[in-house]
Amino acid sequence: MNKKAEAFKGYLEEKDIKVFEVEELDDQQQTVVFRSSITTEGHQLPTIVILDESIFAMVRVQISPKALSDDNQLELLKLINDESATYKPFKVYLNGDGDLMLDVCLIVDEELKGDTIYTMFSFIIDYLNNNYRKFMKCVWQG
Repeated sequence: MNKKAEAFKGYLEEKDIKVFEVEELDDQQQTVVFRSSITTEGHQLPTIVILDESIFAMVRVQISPKALSDDNQLELLKLINDESATYKPFKVYLNGDGDLMLDVCLIVDEELKGDTIYTMFSFIIDYLNNNYRKFMKCVWQG
């Protein structure tokens, strides 16, 4: 397990946070994925923390699977572009499968501090609580 993942796992154990499943990937970057979910509007949104040997730490939330359709394409692309341009820490995008995703990328200079990542969750939850309906209204249009 890479040093950042070890530090985050230790933080979770110290704080008695048991909402993550840990998966070590067998790749060159020694990637470790911490899987959980965020609840908003009664929906469980799959959420992962990705830690590897790079200087980055990533938090990724799947807002809606298979969100893109012919009927909503223009409005959805406009909405996610506006959101990504407006909110500095968040990048909203459609992945290759058309899933609506939200990413937060953090730079970890020397040592990962679990509080930094876990604090970002409060910003993400607040953002989703205030914007989830707007996204889903656009996804479901047509």
